[in-house]
Amino acid sequence: METGETKKRAVLLGHPETSHLRNVMDPPLMERVARRVALHPAILGPDGPATTEDREAAASAEIAFSSWGMAAFPDAILASRFPRLRILFHAAGTVQAFAAPFLDRGVRVSSAASANAVPVAQFAAAMILLANKDIFRIGSGDPAVAWARRNRVDACPGNYRTPVGILGFGAIGSRVVDLLAPMGLDPWVYDPFMSPDAIRRRGGRPATLEAVFSGCRTISCHLADKPETRGMLDYALFSRMGSSAAFLNTGRGAQVREDDLARALREEPGRFAILDVTCPEPPTRDHPFRGLDNILFTPHIAGSTGREILRLGEFAADELDRYLDGQPLLGEVRQEDLSRMA
Repeated sequence: METGETKKRAVLLGHPETSHLRNVMDPPLMERVARRVALHPAILGPDGPATTEDREAAASAEIAFSSWGMAAFPDAILASRFPRLRILFHAAGTVQAFAAPFLDRGVRVSSAASANAVPVAQFAAAMILLANKDIFRIGSGDPAVAWARRNRVDACPGNYRTPVGILGFGAIGSRVVDLLAPMGLDPWVYDPFMSPDAIRRRGGRPATLEAVFSGCRTISCHLADKPETRGMLDYALFSRMGSSAAFLNTGRGAQVREDDLARALREEPGRFAILDVTCPEPPTRDHPFRGLDNILFTPHIAGSTGREILRLGEFAADELDRYLDGQPLLGEVRQEDLSRMA
């Protein structure tokens, strides 16, 4: 255990008014961190430390923590105010919006994306299993209606040897396949950034987008939000969906041409969509999704909510332990990773 004299200095970074750090890292977790480092309690933003203590902490800090509500810290700010910074632990998922200046300066960055992937993958796997049982079309608050629809059960494939499409095979998509593996499902995977051999090693079947939409009963989107993926999912794909196929999106709404999805759902009412994300959120009053009965909307809840956010802070604290103990980091992000990460 580090003594007061040998502890490395650590700071909290983000927008002081909007940072989620104090929620993600609750008091017991902050106390755990403070046992290993000299932790400055204030959240410091790029506009400048407010007090002498803030300035001294920033100037001497080797370690930083951040979460949702992280601010952009330009290179000049990092150089002048945080000259000794060596590592940033981000207790949340994506680091796309702010990581580059840190990495450019040789500051290591660790993301809790794999921890944030857990609830998203759980949500997606649950929805896939329910969709394959046709719950969303058969289920009803009226038992008489539910039983009247029971003949549709014969048409649903269930959850054995059923082709399931996984779009994107990063931290979330690959975990969905892991969760579904015991069910005996057949995961068809499309990922333009992943080699076919890597997909096979993790239990997936490499497939084209066209094959996934033509051959899979349920299709789950986990594509990274990149310029080359925005608008990728269009009518040419959605029109390939079977008459009772389901499309699930827990990734980003921008990957979907929503007019095209709405058209495909109108043309075949047996198709179904489960949308945790849209673009914009929520859909506007005149959005083409409005008035469709074959869509289930959830309000962007697949990711960490409630007590689940504590998993992210715990991951960051575990990474701190690994760093101080000279162990490899599990969530390290490198410069070359930014081009393909969500």
